[in-house]
Amino acid sequence: MKFCWATIMVKDMEESLKFYQEIVGLKVDRRFEAGPGVEIVFLGNGETKVELICDEKNKDVSFGKDISLGFQVDSVDEMINFVQEKRIKIHSGPIQPNPNTKFFFVLDPNGLKIQFVETK
Repeated sequence: MKFCWATIMVKDMEESLKFYQEIVGLKVDRRFEAGPGVEIVFLGNGETKVELICDEKNKDVSFGKDISLGFQVDSVDEMINFVQEKRIKIHSGPIQPNPNTKFFFVLDPNGLKIQFVETK
């Protein structure tokens, strides 16, 4: 079995695309209308994608506090500086549970926790 994608219901497609493209660095793979008032965008260039769905009839999206998406970065310190320059608040961290792993969290425009992790 192969993991295909993680789906995120979003309130505003353009705001969410800006975050996932400019902050996370994902590229649009596919973008299409999926019925009246529903748009879907797949992002990423590997096997696993992030799927954003915006339904103009459902703007009340919410996520549990115990779920996050993790993205690997070369340097947590550089990424912290980058997100702060973009005026994105650090949700938690940096955390270093062992000498080889360091990470921190921000929230995407919909309130989903996004983890940036550096591994050695």
